[in-house]
Amino acid sequence: NDTGAGKHWSDNEVRALINIWSDEKIQQMLEGATRNKEIFEEIARRLMKRGIDRDWKQCRTKYKNLKYEYRALQKENEHLGNPRRKMRFYDEVDCILRRQPLSPSGWGCESSSLLSGTKNFSDEIK
Repeated sequence: NDTGAGKHWSDNEVRALINIWSDEKIQQMLEGATRNKEIFEEIARRLMKRGIDRDWKQCRTKYKNLKYEYRALQKENEHLGNPRRKMRFYDEVDCILRRQPLSPSGWGCESSSLLSGTKNFSDEIK
């Protein structure tokens, strides 16, 4: 009975998850929620609308892993200073966790020029 829980997430799938996670309503729902199955079911539904078939457990696991990796890097970088080791999607997760609005395109911090040169997420899902 393979649920695909170990199935690798493509960059586009992770971008879609981050884009949904960045939604203010989703962030408010996640804030302080301990029983969050319904929230991740909503995220999975939104992914399905974009053609991405992931269940709520896969979404929750990926979300937790992104947050864990981000926080571990934050801690490591505090001690080591520069040069900082980075993770994939660091800047996007950083925007969300620091509660900075994503750009109107839905990808990258509004105030950040760090992501210039990256493809617009909204272009990829059309």
